Amino acid sequence: MNNKKTIVLAEDNSTLSLLLKFRLEKEGYVLLIAEDGRKAIELIEQHRPDLILTDIMMPFVSGLEVVSFVRGKLKLGSPIIVFSAAGQEEMVLKSFDLGANDFMSKPFSPNELVIRVKRLLH
Repeated sequence: MNNKKTIVLAEDNSTLSLLLKFRLEKEGYVLLIAEDGRKAIELIEQHRPDLILTDIMMPFVSGLEVVSFVRGKLKLGSPIIVFSAAGQEEMVLKSFDLGANDFMSKPFSPNELVIRVKRLLH
């Protein structure tokens, strides 16, 4: 039986995506990568992941729209960690209002992310 936790990572920076994929898979998680918000929503609908990681600024559909869709339309309770280089207070507050569980400003330490992921999943 496969009891690995699944994570959807929505991030348009491919270098960061690969780094986080490598780091989180090393911890035993299954990672599904979306390069934009539209793809993220598809993956979330298909796989109902245990955790969602999303950047705010992305092509087509923003991270805030992803959070809103997951909480509003899908009624999915999976924890969501939002990250953004635009660490404006307004974005942070909006992401929490929409239902995000945590927020990280870019650049961030992959090790810190792993700790936050473990905290939300265990």
